[in-house]
Amino acid sequence: MRSLPLVAFVMLAAQAACAAELPTTTLTIGEHKITAEVAVTPDQRELGLMNRFSLKPDHGMLFVFERTEPLAFWMKNTFIPLSVAFISEDGRIVNIEDMAPQTENPHWSKGPTRYALEMKKGWFAERGIGPGAVVKGIAGVR
Repeated sequence: MRSLPLVAFVMLAAQAACAAELPTTTLTIGEHKITAEVAVTPDQRELGLMNRFSLKPDHGMLFVFERTEPLAFWMKNTFIPLSVAFISEDGRIVNIEDMAPQTENPHWSKGPTRYALEMKKGWFAERGIGPGAVVKGIAGVR
């Protein structure tokens, strides 16, 4: 029975290592620069920021979808409180939702969006960033 926690730890470490291998891009919102890991495949998007316990300052994850549509996010197996910005095809933030760790209630975009950017909870509010703000550097990220 002692090996079971070790197996769980190894699995979590492997998932974190896979996430660390995601490509990154630099995004800008106003004067604020973000280093964002880019999740484009279904597997990358499904794992997202699960099983992590911290994020570096001004780091997050950009989720890229194949088409523009209403999107929903949840926080299953996610330990960091996050804010998610739902972003339209042209890079404008449609809405921002705060999400509590380890919850499965969906947080929806308020319209069709193509991208979602997850940051530490409160990151957008602390910088006065809200709906209508433009995320630069998103074009061409695939």
